[in-house]
Amino acid sequence: MGRFDEERRDMVGILKEKGITDEKVLLAMTNVERHLFVNEPFVNRSYEDTALPIEKSQTISQPYTVAFMTQELNPKPGAKILEIGTGSGYQAAILAEMGCRVFTIERHLELLLEARKLFERLGYRIATRGGDGTVGWSEFAPYDGIIVTAAAPDVPDALIRQLAEGGRLVIPVGDLDSQSLLVVTNQDGRLETKEVRGFKFVPLIGKQGWNGK
Repeated sequence: MGRFDEERRDMVGILKEKGITDEKVLLAMTNVERHLFVNEPFVNRSYEDTALPIEKSQTISQPYTVAFMTQELNPKPGAKILEIGTGSGYQAAILAEMGCRVFTIERHLELLLEARKLFERLGYRIATRGGDGTVGWSEFAPYDGIIVTAAAPDVPDALIRQLAEGGRLVIPVGDLDSQSLLVVTNQDGRLETKEVRGFKFVPLIGKQGWNGK
């Protein structure tokens, strides 16, 4: 048994108690070793259900948030998924573990390079690029799903345009203090939106996000 195997199983148990029911999501959360994506001195807290700091004033999201957003995205094996905000790479790894074709964008090159090395080490074939995630990655559009791991003031138009018919966009929207998670479905050219309150994310910086350095 690995050092954190029991703690990871306990974390998945907490996710079930909190209402995560998708077995594919739970299996991916069981299989992906979150501690590999966490920096010292926080490695011993890897399986707490909490967000933890990473470099560049960013965070690795709370496991429940990752599981909830992934469950709402409802990706199928082979689905083409765009992630905005690679961060530590944990969310992208969960999607790759579920059999998705993952494309991920990160504006902090240092984070991107670290995540890229980890993907390679773990055997995940994930397409990565540095740049402004708010404008998406039109070269490979449309996407079956788009997941945004930072909070936007509004839903970027570019991401809506890159969403396939029947595709879902999961994005936190609000001010810098609190946000709602929006699940936007492209249904026959119409956008259907579901709102879930009570989430807190780092800001989404970019041309169609918040201004920042």
